[in-house]
Amino acid sequence: MSAASAALPGKLRFRDELADFWRFLFQSDLRRLPGRRSRSGLRNDWLPDVPLRRLLAWAAVLWGLNFFALGPIAVTAAGAGGAVHRIDPSAIPWLTAILWAPLIEEMLFRYGLRRPRQALWVCPAVLPPLLWGVHGWTVAWAAAVVLLACLPLRREKVARVRWRMDWRRQYLMHFGRVYHLSSLAFAVVHLNNFMLADTAYWMLPLLVLPQWATGLVLGWIRVRRGIGAAVALHSIFNAGPMLLIVLVLGLGS
Repeated sequence: MSAASAALPGKLRFRDELADFWRFLFQSDLRRLPGRRSRSGLRNDWLPDVPLRRLLAWAAVLWGLNFFALGPIAVTAAGAGGAVHRIDPSAIPWLTAILWAPLIEEMLFRYGLRRPRQALWVCPAVLPPLLWGVHGWTVAWAAAVVLLACLPLRREKVARVRWRMDWRRQYLMHFGRVYHLSSLAFAVVHLNNFMLADTAYWMLPLLVLPQWATGLVLGWIRVRRGIGAAVALHSIFNAGPMLLIVLVLGLGS
């Protein structure tokens, strides 16, 4: 057990998780946080023991950071560069924002952080649901991808033996870069939400600062708590602005 792992208490307070997240940004690793109640890798990955209030606390941090700091920077950059948001916030389907996007985006950008061998086929496999949106066949496709991704967990010990140690060692050495690149890729994809017009290239990163920061937190919770926790936090995070939009529209009507 590493010294960093040993430093984590058995029952984490929220400030302990904040401190671990801050360390993770500079010293990324694949260890889990304590508190797992099951020996099943499948259960721990998809049904982690994370209280709802803890997920809400992380969502509140992201809402505050994006609303008071990163969001205003993105809005200012969009106005200065002539970029226009192509999505009407009042017309975003709830199903897409709260259920579909969190599942598909987490499978694409963060599922493979702990399972890089599976990422070689999972990432290409979730592109059709991402590109075509919610339809009967894409829902069935996404469900099949999730089910197939779960099947190898029952052969996890065999897979570890077959995974050459030098390959695993290289991945662990470069995991920090993989983690940060996944967050950058998550942010870059969200540039598609804008009609960029003549926006200068150097301003593009400013437009997606909120998504970049959100991706960093989601990547940390995926590694520490599991893919289920990442999907749940992503869903809660998206639900906040949706509820705010509904309230504003209701008051304005």
